[in-house]
Amino acid sequence: MKTLILEKLTELSRLHDISILYACESGSRAWGFPSPDSDYDVRFIYVHRPDWYLSLNEGKDTINLPVDEHELDFTGWELRKALRLLKKSNASPQEWIQSPIVYREKDGFRDSFDELCKAFFSPVAVAYHYHSMSLKYVDASAARDEVKLKSYFYALRTTLAVAWIREKNTMPPMVFADMLCLVDDSVRERIEELTELKSGKDESYSMPSDLLIDEFLKTTSVKNSADLANLGAGHGDMEAMDRLFIKTVKEVL
Repeated sequence: MKTLILEKLTELSRLHDISILYACESGSRAWGFPSPDSDYDVRFIYVHRPDWYLSLNEGKDTINLPVDEHELDFTGWELRKALRLLKKSNASPQEWIQSPIVYREKDGFRDSFDELCKAFFSPVAVAYHYHSMSLKYVDASAARDEVKLKSYFYALRTTLAVAWIREKNTMPPMVFADMLCLVDDSVRERIEELTELKSGKDESYSMPSDLLIDEFLKTTSVKNSADLANLGAGHGDMEAMDRLFIKTVKEVL
């Protein structure tokens, strides 16, 4: 699959006349709880040639491909779009840059982009982002006889991400297992059992509701809600962001 992904990235570079700065895996394969039939969620950041940026009309700043027969899902953001979203402390580029599965990287780009991620990270903005998703997933699994195992993991990941920000005041790690230091032994052991179960079940698999997990999600969500307003904002340096953008575009010449 990696060979196929790299070939597709090369093809996209040629078709769109772009330079791919960074490409990684996102979603359950990067989070560490894939099912056998999980998509390959390839996310990338790219830059055009300098002339593209000189037009008064801004061009399309995303590349999206439909999921194909190989379960490949490609989404790319033009560098300026990625930086503008990062300025608002959008969680997606901050997740991507942490991915444990990197397909392509321009020398030095990941480190430079990661420095900006840390500088522009806004605890309150990212916490609200994860909390809104957490409530949706927790509500979907609450008071049901059967729950999709996939839904449990989405609820756990987003709920723990908010708890991480509350306790650590940093961007949550992308690898889900790295956040399990926040839970007690009984919950951690149950999550590890469910991770093993998910690795052998397809995405549609449902299971009886789990009282331990349900109670953990409910209790943690209440704590998260109570603490959100106390979190701080980010304070990044726009000049540093401009320097990275200008430097990167010039290097495409």
